[in-house]
Amino acid sequence: MLKAMLGEAWLAMGANRLRTALTMLGMVIGVGAVVIMMAIGQGAQYAVQQTISTMGSNLFIVLSGSFTASGVRSGSAGAPSLSVADGEAIAELDGVGNVAPTHQGTRQLVYGAQNWSSQVIGTTPSYLETRAWNIVNGAGFGDSDVRSATRVAVIGKTVAENLFGAEDPVGKTMRIQQNPFLVIGVLGSKGQNLDGRDQDDTVIIPLSTAQRKVFGTPFLGSVRMIMVQADSAEAMPKVMDSVTSLLRQRHRLRDGMPDDFFMRNLSAAAESEAETTRTMSILLGAIASISLLVGGIGIMNIMLVSVTERTREIGIRMAIGARQKDILSQFLLEAVMISFAGCLLGLLIGLGVALGINVFTGMVIVISGSAALIAFAVAAGVGIFFGWYPAQKAAQLDPIEALRYQ
Repeated sequence: MLKAMLGEAWLAMGANRLRTALTMLGMVIGVGAVVIMMAIGQGAQYAVQQTISTMGSNLFIVLSGSFTASGVRSGSAGAPSLSVADGEAIAELDGVGNVAPTHQGTRQLVYGAQNWSSQVIGTTPSYLETRAWNIVNGAGFGDSDVRSATRVAVIGKTVAENLFGAEDPVGKTMRIQQNPFLVIGVLGSKGQNLDGRDQDDTVIIPLSTAQRKVFGTPFLGSVRMIMVQADSAEAMPKVMDSVTSLLRQRHRLRDGMPDDFFMRNLSAAAESEAETTRTMSILLGAIASISLLVGGIGIMNIMLVSVTERTREIGIRMAIGARQKDILSQFLLEAVMISFAGCLLGLLIGLGVALGINVFTGMVIVISGSAALIAFAVAAGVGIFFGWYPAQKAAQLDPIEALRYQ
């Protein structure tokens, strides 16, 4: 029975090939648009998540305060209010995983006839662990290098390419301004951060070396920033409150006095960016889904026309014994076949276009099997839903009136 009905549906679709093709076109465009938009949206979300992961997890930074001179206020990190001792005290707090005091700035690098301006970060060995940053060539410096202010450096990929070219940097000596530094390691690539800065354009040296021989400090042990990593995302608010209380106590700030430091939650900023991308992905999918609705309406319109054209045929079928459910099944099956064929073609075209975008533009595209199946299922459901009314109308025709229809 089902085989015969499928054959009848196939013949009915073949009798008006152009009309059938135009009906399917709405579903093709709808499914293809959903697949493409979801691939682009999920690709953007993946790219943001990858960028967030390069920053490290559960991070916040404490910046030294500002100062006011003749009515002019400096920005954050203008006043030397933080010290290495502050970082050591923070490390003792509950919920704190890693602490990395840093003293940083931009300096000119020189190797042979090459030179390059880059960010130089003076910090402790825990900085790399805090940032989840691995070394792909050579090794990092240790606590003994910090204690003895050794002139060693770990460089990023961008610095290595622009300063050393095809040479292996490890074991070579470069100058930071006029100070010679031995390159002992090369960092793995992290790419750009959320504000577009190249994270690989970086040189990391021992904190004491930076303080004494590169930047100088207003007093021994002062730092511009302390990077803090909490044990977990849930512990972040509590750790930030504990750090605030600790620093106010250490800096002898009385009640009512403003903080002489600033705090920035890097994880919150990253999550905000990720949430924005997720919203964009949902919005793109919703816009593309409108095409599915249009395609479903197209199926309904064409099926209504088909019912009108085949009214006499319906009357003859009923006259020779066809039941209402047989007529309903026949027309609904035609709508299902048109819908599924359009969905399948749209899915294939959408996947092809998404892959083409990735190949020709380099844009990150994520093709999710579950998302493609959901788009296919929703589109098929839309086709069946809009095909039900014409099929029901055909099944409810009066046989005698149908036979009289010209």
